[in-house]
Amino acid sequence: MTDQPMQGRVALVAGASRGIGAVTAQAFAAAGASVVLGSRDIGALESVANDIEAGGGRAMAVQADVTDVDSMQALVGQAVTAYGRLDYAFNNAAGGPMPAPLADLDPAEFDLGIATHIRGTFLGMKFQIGAMLATGGGAIVNMASVAGVNGTANLAAYVAGKAGIIGLTKVAALDYADQGIRVNVVAPGPILTHHLQAAGPRAQRLAGMSTPMARTGTAGEVARAVLWLCSDQSSFITGAVIPIDGGQLAGTIHLRRLVPGQPMDPGPGEMAAQTQA
Repeated sequence: MTDQPMQGRVALVAGASRGIGAVTAQAFAAAGASVVLGSRDIGALESVANDIEAGGGRAMAVQADVTDVDSMQALVGQAVTAYGRLDYAFNNAAGGPMPAPLADLDPAEFDLGIATHIRGTFLGMKFQIGAMLATGGGAIVNMASVAGVNGTANLAAYVAGKAGIIGLTKVAALDYADQGIRVNVVAPGPILTHHLQAAGPRAQRLAGMSTPMARTGTAGEVARAVLWLCSDQSSFITGAVIPIDGGQLAGTIHLRRLVPGQPMDPGPGEMAAQTQA
């Protein structure tokens, strides 16, 4: 831990018990920041915090429900009480129904998805912004998805929630741009987290083939983008949607070229999949 550009700073990660949130919390700690971890799963949070401290970092685990006003206010309050300030926040919590056509969704499950994504991000920023203003500013990064930009079939609650996060991010960026607070949002494509790992090798290959780069991304690649958006290196960036998607949002790439009268050869992504099969 020799290069620590965030030494003396404090970062909060909501939704830090596993996956991208946990990896980002570890990245903040490796950069020198003291890290406050929030999630409903206190056992998993404490495991992440212990790993950070074992590596020489500073971390605190706080059980929190992003949909609850008092819980989110207490999460930010404990960060300020423990470390005296709040400089960075990453709002990463997720939840909602399993994939299904829109008319098949249980309204209560849809409401949970909206509450977790939109209300959770709103409550996080509401209290994070106040803490940052008290010490001269800071940076917030919210978690969206390419699905919040383009839409994805069978994910009505997820898509609506992520699109709402993008809208909230832009409003917050405008509201506080002249007060030292920058607010941006990342929009990952297929990332190899525990969800995709559990889906198995075939699902992972198909997910990779859906990107022009013909591979899935990693949690570390998302974490590095989040830290860059919090750093002084992105000091003139606010209200931006940053895709981390291997080129998905750029458009459509034709992996195979049709030549009249000739059979099609496999494209690059298909060749990679056949090699791995």
